[in-house]
Amino acid sequence: MDEIHVMRKVVIDGSNTTGFQRTAIISLDGKLMVDGMEIPIQQVSLEEDAGRKTGEAKSIVTFRLDRLGVPLIEIATGPVITTPEEAGRVALAIGQVLRATKHVKRGLGSIRQDLNVSIRNGALVEIKGVQELELVSKAVEFEVERQTALLQIREELRTRGVKASDLREDFMDLTDTLAASQSKLIQSALKQRGVVEGVKLAGFSGLLKRELMPNIRLGTEMAKRAAFWGRVGGVFHSDELPNYGITQSEVETIATKLACHAADAFVLIADTRENALDGLKAVLERAREATIGVPEETRTANPDGTTHYMRPRPGAARMYPETDVPPVQISPDRVQHVKDNLPKMPEEVAREIESKYRLSPKLAVQLVNSEYLDTFGEIAARAKEVAPSVIATVLTESLRSLSRQKVPIENLDGTHLKEVFLLVEEDKTAKESVLEIIKWLAVHPTASAEAAIEQLNLGMMPKAELTAIISKVLDSNKSFVEQNGTKALGKMMNLIMAEVRGRADPKIVTDLLRTKLERNRG
Repeated sequence: MDEIHVMRKVVIDGSNTTGFQRTAIISLDGKLMVDGMEIPIQQVSLEEDAGRKTGEAKSIVTFRLDRLGVPLIEIATGPVITTPEEAGRVALAIGQVLRATKHVKRGLGSIRQDLNVSIRNGALVEIKGVQELELVSKAVEFEVERQTALLQIREELRTRGVKASDLREDFMDLTDTLAASQSKLIQSALKQRGVVEGVKLAGFSGLLKRELMPNIRLGTEMAKRAAFWGRVGGVFHSDELPNYGITQSEVETIATKLACHAADAFVLIADTRENALDGLKAVLERAREATIGVPEETRTANPDGTTHYMRPRPGAARMYPETDVPPVQISPDRVQHVKDNLPKMPEEVAREIESKYRLSPKLAVQLVNSEYLDTFGEIAARAKEVAPSVIATVLTESLRSLSRQKVPIENLDGTHLKEVFLLVEEDKTAKESVLEIIKWLAVHPTASAEAAIEQLNLGMMPKAELTAIISKVLDSNKSFVEQNGTKALGKMMNLIMAEVRGRADPKIVTDLLRTKLERNRG
């Protein structure tokens, strides 16, 4: 754009203290090539970040304001992605371009993917805040599963002859019916002067327990709606009862009072009367939507790739001009300056480091895609005694492996990693000890690598002590050594390295061991 106009976008969830978020379109109609496929970039916008949610209770959301106003780049792709795997590859490609600029913040939470997903006969559903790249394809896959299941539920309701008009706000106060219930949840609500309200869902028997995606059922969706609009902790529904201390006899009594037939379900909420009724209205609205199919809505990503209801999709009329910021003109000279100083793209960087450090193509690409490319360059420049391929492998494959083992590698930064490798360079520990030291530092991020060596007893072993261990291992395997001579080197090496546990350089051990074996043979 040759002129930038700032707009105010209404935000009423408490994440922005002004009640709006500033946003501006920077450019339109771009494209990105991903695996030979042209991905349209509809627009790139600049906007300010909102507060960071740190906690959520029944009716209170807590935000931190430390990132409020931090500039964000929002990149919107065209609707050409057709598979979960493609979505993941496109997200990766966008991230690579951003990282190539060296002007974006790195780390978990700094890049957040929002996904718009729809299937044939489904609806446009926005999924907010997919933080991990690995979850992009999974979140898309789960949303497809969810919409498919909702369409199946719609067909089942049509088969049963259920219409939206059959779902009426015939709420019933069931407080007296459950006043003596053994349910701790019911009694907790009643002790706080709450009530129990119930409503019949005509024709929904068995459908509330229908799974939409892993551990998310239609009843779960109704509970989330009730929590959002009714400020309640949850709901009870007939497909999961008897349970939670509510007996079969109580279930039958409730069904009778609500005039439920065999094909009907019911939902209960125990809370203040206002909250319970607001919650049941939300449940009914969600049930009516089920007769139509998939509702358009905004959902939040869970850590496992599943999602839950966040809010209705916003309408088009939520923006108005920012009157405090005048338009900003972008001169042709400025645009040309940017074009003349574009950074190298990831594939070019990968080819360069592959050649310079003699890495495999796969390892070079992994390094470029990681957040440790600059750290690798700094370590390789100083730790001359460690092969670049070893450094690259630790910073990519090894760290990923530790993450899968639930080691909190997010606590590590480049300083930690450089310190570890420099201690190897200075012969204060062996390269075989690197991962053990990194694991310890991930748990103790405020400590130093030297402290890790001391705590783990991974300092380099004095030559005299190492020689004594070699002699002990050879004496323990005397007959084998005498029979095999220098051919015993491999087996003896394994035994000795197991004994020294990363406290000795394998090259030094090999030299000392070979010398002793040759003497024994002589």
